[in-house]
Amino acid sequence: MLLTLLFAGCAAPIPLAPLPIEGRDLIVLHSNDHHGRFWRNDDGEYGLAAQRTLVERLRAEAGDVPVLLLSAGDVNTGTATSDLLGAEPDFLGMNLVGYQAMAVGNHEFDHPLEVLRTQESWANFPFLSANIYGPDGARLFEPYHVFELDGLEVAVLGLTTDDTPRATDPANVAGLEFRSPVEEARALVPELRAKADVVIALTHMGHYVDGAHGINAPGDVTLAREVPGIDLIVGGHSQEPVCMEGAAYADFTPGDPCVPDQQGGAWIVQAHEWGKYVGRAALRVDGGEVRLAEYALVPVNLGYRGADKVWHRYQAEIPEDPEALALLEPFRALGQQELGAVVGSLEGTLDGERKSVRFVPTNLGKLVAHTQRAWAGGDVAVFAGGG
Repeated sequence: MLLTLLFAGCAAPIPLAPLPIEGRDLIVLHSNDHHGRFWRNDDGEYGLAAQRTLVERLRAEAGDVPVLLLSAGDVNTGTATSDLLGAEPDFLGMNLVGYQAMAVGNHEFDHPLEVLRTQESWANFPFLSANIYGPDGARLFEPYHVFELDGLEVAVLGLTTDDTPRATDPANVAGLEFRSPVEEARALVPELRAKADVVIALTHMGHYVDGAHGINAPGDVTLAREVPGIDLIVGGHSQEPVCMEGAAYADFTPGDPCVPDQQGGAWIVQAHEWGKYVGRAALRVDGGEVRLAEYALVPVNLGYRGADKVWHRYQAEIPEDPEALALLEPFRALGQQELGAVVGSLEGTLDGERKSVRFVPTNLGKLVAHTQRAWAGGDVAVFAGGG
C-alpha cells in the first residue's frame, strides 16, 4: 500500500521512446505531382485505373508485410477535364486506390482555400503540412500522422515548399504564412522520434542534387542534411525520378535499377510525375535502425515509339481496374462535354506545333496573347512560345 501511495503521488510520467523493434519490414508505396492525370493518356499510359491494379498487386505481393501508400502532393492543375471538375475525380480515384496520406503541394493553392477544403472533405486520407499557418497563427493542416501498422509505429510528417506564395495566385494565399519547412521539421522530428519506430518526411519541396537549389527554396537534400532523425523522405515538386549515379542523376529508363539519394542518414525518393510510376521502398526495421532494403520505380503502362514507328510498352500491359473505370468514366465524359461547348469558330488551323511556336509567332500564340491582354485589361501581352 505504501508503494502504491508513493507512486500515485509522483509527478506526471516522463514519456518514453518505444522499445526498439527487431526484424520488422515495411513497404512504402508512393507517387507525386499527379496534376490531374486521373485518366490514361492517348497512348494508354498511367491513369488511376491502371494504378489501382498495380497497387493491389504490390499489396498482394507484400503478403503479411504492412504497406503504406503516400502522395507527395500537387494533385491539382494539369488537365482541362480535371481542372474543370475541381479535381473531384482525382481525389475520389485516390480514395479507391487506397492512399493513406498526402503532402499539401503548392498547386493545391491554385484555387481559393474553400476549394481546397472541399477537396479535403472528398479525401479519405489526411492532408499533411506542418509549416502552413493561418491568420490566427494556427496550423492550417494536420502537421503529421502516426500510423500503427501491424505493431509498427510510423510517423509521417508533411512539409510544403515555402516558395508557394510566389508560385500561385496571391489572392489564394493571402493571410497565410509558409514557414521554413526545415525549421518546422527540426522542432517536430525529435517528438516523432520519441513516439515512432519509423519517421518519414512526406514533402513537396523538390530534390536538388547536392542541395544546389538555385533560386528555388531549399529542398529535400537540405532537409536531410540539417534535420537528423528522418529515415525516409518521400518527395515531389521537382518532378524527376530520383535515381542517382554518384552525385548526379543517372539516365533512367523504365525498368532500370533506381538507387535513391542518401543524405544525412535519410534516403530520398521521388516517382517522377503524373502517376507514371509507383515508387516501392522496402524498409527493414531492426533494433532501432531503419535501412532501405530495396527500391524500385514501377512503371504504369509507360511506352515509347521505336524506330519502326510502332508504339511499344516497357512492360506487360497492366489492365485497368473495372471499379475504378466505373467511377472515373462519368467524370471523363462530363469533362469532354464541358470541353465540347462552342465558344467561337474560325476557319483554318491554329498552329501550335513545337517546330513553329519555338521560333516564330503563330496564329495560336497571337490568339492566346490577345486573349490574355483583353482579360487583364493590359496594353501589351507577351506569351512565351514554350508555353
